Amino acid sequence: MSDRPIKQPGPDHPIDIHPTPGRVVVIADGAIVADSRATLTVSEADLPDVYYIPRADTDLSLLTPTPLKTYCPYKGEASYFSLPGEQGENAVWSYPKPFPAVAQIKEYLAFYPERVEDIRVLPEA
Repeated sequence: MSDRPIKQPGPDHPIDIHPTPGRVVVIADGAIVADSRATLTVSEADLPDVYYIPRADTDLSLLTPTPLKTYCPYKGEASYFSLPGEQGENAVWSYPKPFPAVAQIKEYLAFYPERVEDIRVLPEA
């Protein structure tokens, strides 16, 4: 990884990580994959917000590791997982060793909205 650039978030590429109010539930292939009140919202530059859910609040038995790896110069190397169902291939990603600027997302998982049945954000009751 030494030949890959490492960039710091800043005014040209801001990254904001903050707690998500309420509860986030992820459903795939009819099953609840994740259910959390400790989700983080990552707002990055002009990209859509992404919900990062703690591994502890995810049914890890539904995730199958895949060989896919991608690299983000702001976050590090991402690992991927597939979920059951027709669209579940590489539906989940994680940064096992995120760069220090985004260290909060370690031990969290993110889900592609178009590869799961639903991502619901429910207000606190």
